[in-house]
Amino acid sequence: MFERFTKDARAVVTGAVAQAERAGADSVTDEHLLLSLLDLDGGCVALAFGALGVTDRRASLESALADARRRGGMTKAETEALAGLGIDVDEVVARVEETHGVGALAGGGRGSGRSGGTGGTGRGRLALSGHRPFTPGAKKVIEQSLRVALGRKDRSIGAEHLLLALAARPGIVAEALAEHGATYGALERVMFPPA
Repeated sequence: MFERFTKDARAVVTGAVAQAERAGADSVTDEHLLLSLLDLDGGCVALAFGALGVTDRRASLESALADARRRGGMTKAETEALAGLGIDVDEVVARVEETHGVGALAGGGRGSGRSGGTGGTGRGRLALSGHRPFTPGAKKVIEQSLRVALGRKDRSIGAEHLLLALAARPGIVAEALAEHGATYGALERVMFPPA
């Protein structure tokens, strides 16, 4: 499948591995893919981030991802659903952190977070990753990028397809993007304006 990746898409994947290495993560997650996309210079992804104001709010986006990791990778919708059942996730997090330390549910860059958290078992390594396995969530994003490209009748998979796949996949990355105005629809309109 990687033979269909453009130079930018390959740079995103290798950049995600570098992001994981810098963070001391055992595996490459969908968050690392997003951070790598944010680092791209030029191209339609950088233009889309700029047009939607995401570039100027990178720190806010990273903070939203960190907050979700602190909640064990739970989205705000999941947190609200549990609140409806009488479970206060913030209270649970506080109690866990009292016992195990701040960020215990986040895994401190390691562990097995949900929704593309920073963990992984090391099984099913992605060929390009070399020594860092991709989490199932990150693999699904890469697979979804192929579907996005095919759906658009594009011959190759670009960074823009990876970004749309991240925005389409339910979880903390799509939620954080949406909170910053980068929904699937908004990204698609900016990157692929009608002719």
